Amino acid sequence: MANFKICAFADEYSPNIDEQIVGMKQNGVEYIEIRNVDGTNIADITEDKAREVKAKFDSAGIKVWSMGSPIGKIDIDGDLDAHLEKLGHVIKLAKIFDCDKIRMFSFFIPDGAEKSAFREKVMSGLEKMLDLADREGILLCHENEKGIYGDTVASCLEIKERFGDRIKLIFDPANFCQCNEETYPYGYSKLGEHLHYMHIKDVRLSDQTIVPAGKGNGHIPEILSEINKRVEGDFILTLEPHLSVFDGLAGLEKPGDTTKIGNAYASKAEAFKAAADALKAVLANI
Repeated sequence: MANFKICAFADEYSPNIDEQIVGMKQNGVEYIEIRNVDGTNIADITEDKAREVKAKFDSAGIKVWSMGSPIGKIDIDGDLDAHLEKLGHVIKLAKIFDCDKIRMFSFFIPDGAEKSAFREKVMSGLEKMLDLADREGILLCHENEKGIYGDTVASCLEIKERFGDRIKLIFDPANFCQCNEETYPYGYSKLGEHLHYMHIKDVRLSDQTIVPAGKGNGHIPEILSEINKRVEGDFILTLEPHLSVFDGLAGLEKPGDTTKIGNAYASKAEAFKAAADALKAVLANI
């Protein structure tokens, strides 16, 4: 039986780190996937700022589960050397936060292009990232994101088979749905044994609207039920509500993305609570 632990992208509660801590405490969330700090992306804060925030987390009893970085979220023909420098900086920050995981991606592929034509360039870029992370004792965790190489079940499995335990997989149901991928039973049957953790984001496919967990077509209750049977011990679920427009959302999505943000609540705090409550309700039924 799995011991599910709730984590969160707390920047969806507030861009302010002190308010993020308040929101997590109010909703019983003890882990954070840190993505933005006082309006600055985690990859761009200074080491001094990281130490300041770490002290606040320690005082509040909050642990950093993963660095919610944008590493790998560049065009496949982008400046990889500069990106590797950024990864090096994120690794330094991760160590300050006593965190051994970095969320990452597998490069945006040109619209309409044949993905297979970029396979070896993608794998070469990922290998260079992994070489750097391996030397520093950091795990790179790949998220399936619409428009990147690893946006389908098959391509995620391909990445995992190429690199084995050097790379971990994050399963985001809404992102798979938006790529017309069936999350369950197909997606989970192929990737379930390889999952390191999940992002909890659901989508209603009829109008491409993001909705609370269990209210869409991501089959989150079914997937968590299967994980509960398979896993012994802790399993992390990171809330990524996307239920109301929040500061920085435009910078998180690929230009031209037309995904709708549904169930717009009166405040970020209300939206965050709705997302947390929906996940807790799903877990209560397992």
